[in-house]
Formats: sequence, structure tokens, C-alpha cells
Amino acid sequence: MPQYQTWEEFSRVAEKLYLADPMKARVVLKYRHSDGSLCIKVTDDLVCLVYRTDQAQDVKKIEKFHSQLMRLMVAKESHSVAMETD
Repeated sequence: MPQYQTWEEFSRVAEKLYLADPMKARVVLKYRHSDGSLCIKVTDDLVCLVYRTDQAQDVKKIEKFHSQLMRLMVAKESHSVAMETD
């Protein structure tokens, strides 16, 4: 289970994983109050991608990425919609 150190690399790979097969992809967010860390995991049962952070600026990036994934999930044609990661 690869754990990515940079947000840019994780978001790029996670986007590709989701777009490869949207029906199998799952996204999990986990917050641990004891150490103030947020973990996002994207998986399709074959590949599992993990990114952990305790930085406030990364939380904003995760929130934006998660909302973009949710928009793709409810779109009628998710393959034709391209995500914009800034």
C-alpha cells in the first residue's frame, strides 16, 4: 500500500485510478483527533493509494479533491468530465 509524500503526486495517481474504473473505486477519509491527522485512501481493491497529513493547507486540498470526485461520481458521463487539480 503506497503512501505518498506529496499531494500533487497522490492527486494525479488517484484521479487516474478513479477514471480507469469509476464503478470499482472507493474513497475513504479518516480523521484521528488524538494526533490531528487526516488520511485519504483511494482504492479499487487491486490498488490502494494513501495520503496522510496534519497540515491545515493540505486539508483544504483534500476537501477540494474530494468534492471534485463526488461531482464526477454523480455526473451522467464521468469519463467525459475531466478533473481540474490545481
